[in-house]
Amino acid sequence: MTILSKPELRARMRNVRRGCAAAAPDAALRAATVLPLERLPAFAVYGGYHALGAELDPRPLIVRLGATGARLALPAAASLRAALEFRAADGELEADGLGIPSPPATAEVLLPDMVIVPLLAFDRRGGRLGQGAGFYDRALASLRALKPVFALGLAYAGQEVEAVPTEPHDQPLDAILTEIGYIDLG
Repeated sequence: MTILSKPELRARMRNVRRGCAAAAPDAALRAATVLPLERLPAFAVYGGYHALGAELDPRPLIVRLGATGARLALPAAASLRAALEFRAADGELEADGLGIPSPPATAEVLLPDMVIVPLLAFDRRGGRLGQGAGFYDRALASLRALKPVFALGLAYAGQEVEAVPTEPHDQPLDAILTEIGYIDLG
């Protein structure tokens, strides 16, 4: 088997993810439905995201997690070089420095106990391939330096690969949620 570099795997997996999205338009709702809440660690604050392109839409999962009484925080970045900051998603959203709908700079900064993480590819060792800017790896590393943070990858089942190429700075996932089930990586 040929080992692909991260850029090669990203290119391939963007196409795979688009195909998964077209083939399973109800995948986000199915994923939220199959999540076994009792298998998650306790959380008072959870981080979501605003889906871009063919990313699996976290809104059904956000609704389900919100029903537990936990607070939702959404990421915001001032620029490509800035760190993600998780802010309370209690009101209107506005475009952050990258043009992504996010809570405004005046929103309360929160430290999530659990973060729903978008991805291009995942493996069963906790490897995650993101878009390549390192936002979530840096954010998870910063949060995990302060307290335990559970990283829940949200993906189509078709985004699983045998092995994601990893580097020392890559932050591992603790579990994966797809439209067909929950995969505990702990």
